[in-house]
Amino acid sequence: MSTLTIAGKTFLSRLILGTARYPDLKTMLEALEASGTQMVTVALRRINLSGDSESLVRLLKDKFQILPNTAGCYTAKEAVLTAKLSREALGTNWIKLEVIGDEETLFPDVPELLKAAEELLANGFVVLPYSNDDPVTCRKLADMGCAAVMPLGAPIGSGMGIRNPYNLQIIREIVKIPVIVDAGVGTASDVAVAMELGCDGILLNSAVAEAEHPVMMAKAMKLACEAGRLAYEAGRIPRKLYAQASSPMEGLIEFKL
Repeated sequence: MSTLTIAGKTFLSRLILGTARYPDLKTMLEALEASGTQMVTVALRRINLSGDSESLVRLLKDKFQILPNTAGCYTAKEAVLTAKLSREALGTNWIKLEVIGDEETLFPDVPELLKAAEELLANGFVVLPYSNDDPVTCRKLADMGCAAVMPLGAPIGSGMGIRNPYNLQIIREIVKIPVIVDAGVGTASDVAVAMELGCDGILLNSAVAEAEHPVMMAKAMKLACEAGRLAYEAGRIPRKLYAQASSPMEGLIEFKL
């Protein structure tokens, strides 16, 4: 299976996991290990960079690429400030950019997202923006110079799976940077579907952290991600309306009555 390269950095795993909502630290670390992920997201606004939280960040940095995110930001100004604080505190210029439009849907605020992305790129950040599944928005973000686009599969934490596979296919066709499905995944089959569409990776959190058995689900997500990508690279057969015999029709035995 091919590797995933973002901003010149190569990852063997195409699965990115969040670090929130786990029942305890031990479960989180075991789930991350079982998933095979090499990159994890951390919400700067939800951690205290002193005491236990600081120790957790150091622990994660020893094993994973840290991808800080701007979760909880509702304006470009808030997101840019949060990104700058994360670069100072965590020592990375990588940022998962989130600018939320409202508290109920948690959909992105597109004008504010574009504004924040433009400013962060100008300030030397590697920007991976969470966006809606709109091909036009994703193309604009790619044209700006973002390192990847992260269209949602469904609303954050909904577990609804891939609601609009056709838009994801269009996004995959029109942008030349990695497409990583972010948000809405509920179970392993959702991951496989996204990967079979040609998406380059999956970012998920709640589907593992809030599963009945998070470590088992993390392993399931790993296998689904690998299987879906392999199926995409293998090239599926075209869909046909009518049956087509798998055995050849030539050389059949002829019976004379």
